[in-house]
Amino acid sequence: MRKARPHPKCRMNVPKSGYRVFSANSSAACTELAKKITERLGVEMGKSVVFQESNRETRVDVKESVRGQTIFIIQTIPRDVNTAIMELLIMAYALKTSCAKNIIGVIPYFPYSKQCKMRKRGSIVCKLLASMLAKSGLTHIITMDLHQKEIQGFFGFPVDNLRASPYLIQYIQEEIPDYRNAIIVAKSPAAAKRAQSYAERLRLGLAVIHGEAQCSESDMADGRHSPPSVRNTTGHTGLELPLMMAKEKPPITVVGDVGGRIAIIVDDIIDDVGDFVAAAEILKERGAYKIYIMATHGLLSADAPRLIEESAIDEVVVTNTVPHEVQKLQCPKIKTVDVSMILAEAIRRIHNGESMAYLFRNITVDD
Repeated sequence: MRKARPHPKCRMNVPKSGYRVFSANSSAACTELAKKITERLGVEMGKSVVFQESNRETRVDVKESVRGQTIFIIQTIPRDVNTAIMELLIMAYALKTSCAKNIIGVIPYFPYSKQCKMRKRGSIVCKLLASMLAKSGLTHIITMDLHQKEIQGFFGFPVDNLRASPYLIQYIQEEIPDYRNAIIVAKSPAAAKRAQSYAERLRLGLAVIHGEAQCSESDMADGRHSPPSVRNTTGHTGLELPLMMAKEKPPITVVGDVGGRIAIIVDDIIDDVGDFVAAAEILKERGAYKIYIMATHGLLSADAPRLIEESAIDEVVVTNTVPHEVQKLQCPKIKTVDVSMILAEAIRRIHNGESMAYLFRNITVDD
């Protein structure tokens, strides 16, 4: 007797709709990461054209049908940050109006992530960018090592904040001779938590540089002085609050013994290298015989390559979340770690509806 077919809604393992991977960047150098990801996934790059009009307006043309599909937009952030943001926004909106089912942004380095706090009468630009991305049509974001993990709360849709530390730790173990004689260094107390994570995983000691000026993270610029002072003409003195003593930076000291050791400074972003160069000089004075810098995002702006080349730093290791080929040509001390594998695996798992927990195994909230 022939068995009756189950109702379509009751069938299991129904094939999912297709997915496409697009690159939203107009720069040839910035499409390298997108090509590596598509090669690992075994798919072709989506057909689209991104270019600048003669009046510098961004134009995006999608050359194939995306109706009902899940779309992944890979966008690396070159030096022209604002152009890259507009490319991403316009492409997401173009795909939204072309009836794409889901639009997921793969943004390894999230721009404006340092502007995630109120500074005097400024604005929280990172929150503004999150709202713009949601309005353009994005439904999900894959990023890596956000400057502050609280940035995930700016979005009204899922954000997968991947970690580059496994790849950087692997580089330390495989490429740094005698790494067992190394010590992990935080260039400021604010970076101590990240450094502690590296030290615990590598079973190494920890040192912290204390007393370095941190103007960008100053408590004096967080909005508490924003309201203008008003002269009180009624004679009322108001509340008598305890007088807060002004902060005074102590002399720069290194908490921890770095003498005769390999010093490895870890951070999430290396952009203006002045702080890193100063930290390297201090560590050299304290007896460190080799100095490495490990960072996820190598922005390396302005004359950073020249400063690194002339400094006591032996090697700067960054990932390929941000294009930096020009900087590598200017400074052979800069090395690159490829993180396309974890980005490709995240795309594959999201498309197949698999758990992302595997990518965060043994990673705590503090990491």
